[in-house]
Amino acid sequence: MQHSIPSAELGPRGQAMADAVSSCVHCGFCLPACPTYQVLGEEMDSPRGRIFLMKDVLEDRLPLEQALPYVDRCLGCLGCEPACPSGVQYGDLITSFRAHSERKRSRTFFDRLMRQVVLQTLPYTARFRWAARLGKLASFTSPLLPHRLSNMLAMLPAQLPPSEQLPEVTPAIGPRRARVALLAGCAQQVLAPQINRAAIELLSRNGVEVVVPQAQGCCGALAAHTGADRLAMEAARKNLRAFPGDINAVVTTAAGCGSGMHEYPLWLKGTQEEAQAHALASMTKDVCVFLAELGPVGFAPLADPLRVAYHDACHLAHGQGVREQPRQLLQMIGNLELVEVPDREFCCGSAGTYNLEQPEVATELGERKAAAIVSTEAQAVATGNIGCMVQIENHLADAGRCLPVKHTIEWLADSCLDGHGSE
Repeated sequence: MQHSIPSAELGPRGQAMADAVSSCVHCGFCLPACPTYQVLGEEMDSPRGRIFLMKDVLEDRLPLEQALPYVDRCLGCLGCEPACPSGVQYGDLITSFRAHSERKRSRTFFDRLMRQVVLQTLPYTARFRWAARLGKLASFTSPLLPHRLSNMLAMLPAQLPPSEQLPEVTPAIGPRRARVALLAGCAQQVLAPQINRAAIELLSRNGVEVVVPQAQGCCGALAAHTGADRLAMEAARKNLRAFPGDINAVVTTAAGCGSGMHEYPLWLKGTQEEAQAHALASMTKDVCVFLAELGPVGFAPLADPLRVAYHDACHLAHGQGVREQPRQLLQMIGNLELVEVPDREFCCGSAGTYNLEQPEVATELGERKAAAIVSTEAQAVATGNIGCMVQIENHLADAGRCLPVKHTIEWLADSCLDGHGSE
């Protein structure tokens, strides 16, 4: 008997799942590109294996509970998409399937508690700041806590930077070349507010007026990628209302956030906001892409030669196809030698909340990434995502190499002509 995915019964995203499944020809090119397959060596922990499992669940051939452990172990890094000769939209499939399965799955009390803590804390800057402070106070209890919870506490910095309020409007210095709106982000604004500060300063010095809409909120990526699609849709709708129309671009400084905003048409598929979602997604650009297209004014050389390893954040390289622009900009800084990391396409293991949900695999990937960076003999690291920064910095420290790990835009702002690099 021939089975097919009942896309009409699965809601607006059903066709996206059906299309992704039917596009897969099971060639296996995705296997060597999949970090979890490389770590675990299990076919069902590969994109091809997961597609088989999801297809069987959607066709009622397999109980959901049998597929979930393998689906849950997917990083969502999208490393399989560039490797796929058939153009399977695996990201659309895994996001939609997680939303579909979340309504049907059964979770333990501890899983439900952890899930609510994450979903009701991380996307809210003030809540996350207080939670992080409480977490540090409770860090002495880590040996007594479940591994997932102790791992969450271990990721927190020793001290949080002071809270910062971003200016609502920062005028361009010199003739105005463009006007953009900045997505401030959530966890990043708590853990590393200097990233947005650097982006605003750099854009302003390059003739860009920067608006930070006060009504904006979380991009929604965390909720979407953990199956909480209703929360993701609420976040998307809030940002659709918040971002003005009289701008040249919406600029993002976190790879995961930028990739999430590009997914708004999927999240809002079949709703009255779908057209708006497409419009906002098409305007959303990583800050390095926008700056490269604009043409930066120039950068001052570093005082001393520095060997910097560039790490490709997955949702920048795979999710948005942004690989060359950050490298091009960094190579414009004199005395900065940019070096490539072996197996650069592989995820560092951060992947949003993956560190909390799959700590063993996340740790293995973090250790591998740290070792690869150390092998380059780099003196510092540049990357484009706050989660990657935290993961890499922690695992480099565990390996005895406390290298500076900074966002690409920080390196550029520090070297901007008439900025810190030229004083």
